[in-house]
Amino acid sequence: MRENIHVAQSTEDNHHQRQRSLITSLRSKLANTWITTKIFIFLLFIFLLSASLSWMFTSVSGESRFQVTSIFTRNTNKSTTTTTNIPKLLIKIPLNCKAVNSNTTQTCPSNYPTKFKPEISSSETCPDYFRWIHRDLKVWQKTGITRETLERARPNAHFRVVIKSGRLYVDQYEKAFQTRDVFTIWGILQLLRMYPGQIPDLELLFLCHDRPAIWKRDFNRKRKNTWPPPPLFHYCGHRDAYDIVFPDWSFWGWPELNIKEWNKLSVALKEGNKRVKWDDRVPYAYWKGNPHVSPIRGDLMRCNVSDKYDPMVRLYVQDWRSEIEVGFRGSNLEDQCTHRYKIYIEGNAWSVSEKYILSCDSMTLLVKPEYYDFFIRSMVPMKHYWPIRPNNKCGDLKFAVEWGNNHTEKAQVIGRQGSEYMMKNLEMKYVYDYMLYVLQGYGKLMKLDVTVPENATEVCSETMACPITDGGLIRQCMDDSLVMSPSVKAACYLPKPYGDYELKRFLKKQERTERKVEKWTDEYWNLRGPT
Repeated sequence: MRENIHVAQSTEDNHHQRQRSLITSLRSKLANTWITTKIFIFLLFIFLLSASLSWMFTSVSGESRFQVTSIFTRNTNKSTTTTTNIPKLLIKIPLNCKAVNSNTTQTCPSNYPTKFKPEISSSETCPDYFRWIHRDLKVWQKTGITRETLERARPNAHFRVVIKSGRLYVDQYEKAFQTRDVFTIWGILQLLRMYPGQIPDLELLFLCHDRPAIWKRDFNRKRKNTWPPPPLFHYCGHRDAYDIVFPDWSFWGWPELNIKEWNKLSVALKEGNKRVKWDDRVPYAYWKGNPHVSPIRGDLMRCNVSDKYDPMVRLYVQDWRSEIEVGFRGSNLEDQCTHRYKIYIEGNAWSVSEKYILSCDSMTLLVKPEYYDFFIRSMVPMKHYWPIRPNNKCGDLKFAVEWGNNHTEKAQVIGRQGSEYMMKNLEMKYVYDYMLYVLQGYGKLMKLDVTVPENATEVCSETMACPITDGGLIRQCMDDSLVMSPSVKAACYLPKPYGDYELKRFLKKQERTERKVEKWTDEYWNLRGPT
């Protein structure tokens, strides 16, 4: 009996235990279900909030639509976001080409962002060639730039650019050769898209010819009617000129010659460098171009042939008319990195080919230039290139190739360092940073009321690119070089300008290196005897 009672009690206990376990399990499932429900409600709330914010930024009234690619940033600014002061949001600003017919014209969007603070502060110092900016602007440091001073540059200018409240206006005086003026203005527009609100109100005059125009001999501090010299922006400078050096048009493309914008072309050049290893490259110096634009290039062509020795060079005439007819099959720059040595020589003045030649990993044999662009002044002979005397080209070129073929490791290092200088220090971000600092420094010199001339036209990326609908190279270059977003990274830190003594020491060091190379060359030819 007791055993039966004990068994009954045990059975009853097991039953109660199962009930408790079931109740506990149900409670747990209900709790998990409630947690899941809360998570679902929370995620739904986040999704709806994201969709609402996205709609707010992409449905702004006006002609332009800003595409927010990320709303979750480290932004701690809780103030209301507007299209004129967008805090730390990565936005995209595509071209908004509205349909244009005979009764309408393409207009500039009225709601471009006019202020944007980069999310990421820069920890890097700009390349050394930025140190020349102060030198280029120094002549106006004491006097500033008045209206009278500025207007004296007008006879030499192709166009006037006015930047006011972040918008750009152009007063065209003369059409430049090909599309130099078009892509120069396009480049400044892309700068405004990259750094909204960071360009001060200013007026500048731009020259698109090859050679500078503001020569020092025409201006004297003692003659008040000529001082200070008029400020004129230009693609290259000269030791005897006051022109303000600015990046040339080809950074955004040279469609007439099928040359891509620099971002795209630099990638192609890197790939081209890999096709032929340096040791397997043709052990000669290579140059291909138009020898008819200057006497110095015409003189170079005589180095091609000698009945006494192998000149060690391979020089070719570039016939652009025939290249256009065959679709530029023989002029792709990335296909020309096949020789151990490449020659750079000026044309009518400085040549845009400089950056392409220096980017080939080949040791550049640089015929000492008379003119300079914005980045070449900080390059160092025998580190980035081999110096060639203009008045002794043929002999210097032959010796340079002979030396390189007998010192292959050293020659390869010079070629690689020159190429690395271009690829690292001439990224488009640095080109824009350089433009930014030049215009900021120039803007500080303005001692005039910035005004938009009556004949000026507001210009923006839409008015320049949208009307071009033929699918040609001009529109392709614009599409490829379009800045789609304000930079989330601040500009590099501007290095201190050269002091007088420091600059003198730097130039003396360059000169000593050139003299050493000249000595080697002369000794080589003296040992060979008369030729």
